[in-house]
Amino acid sequence: MLLAVLAINSILVVAAVLVHYELLYQMAHLTPHLHIPHRYRVLTGVLAVIVAHVIEIWLFAGGYFLMHAVGNMGDLHGFGVEVTLLECSYFSFTTFTTLGYGDAYATGWLRSTTGLEALTGFVLITWSASFLFLEMQKYWPDLGGSRSRR
Repeated sequence: MLLAVLAINSILVVAAVLVHYELLYQMAHLTPHLHIPHRYRVLTGVLAVIVAHVIEIWLFAGGYFLMHAVGNMGDLHGFGVEVTLLECSYFSFTTFTTLGYGDAYATGWLRSTTGLEALTGFVLITWSASFLFLEMQKYWPDLGGSRSRR
């Protein structure tokens, strides 16, 4: 069982990181070629990053749903009689963002997945913030230091 949990957790983390990397890589290469005002390039980046995070969250939600369905890997508590994919997505959103309301919680091996998702979410959200800050420096001249402030 431990090997199956490690494999699923590894796949989830690697998939989330690859989705994020690919989106940021594509944004870095496509953004300079967009024929829109600079300020909208940053806005496009923000929206793209949000889409990436939602995809990553749903990846983990699918992992929770799969691991819960298998039965030996743990349970999610705090929901109705049956745990649905939508409830798994809610749990994943609160875990990924490290919000953790506490109304739902994992038991068994699923607890390791929640810890990894929280760490992954924190790292990817931070990576997004760094990327967007650098994009703002490029496309907002006042932030890049190219014009002096008086």
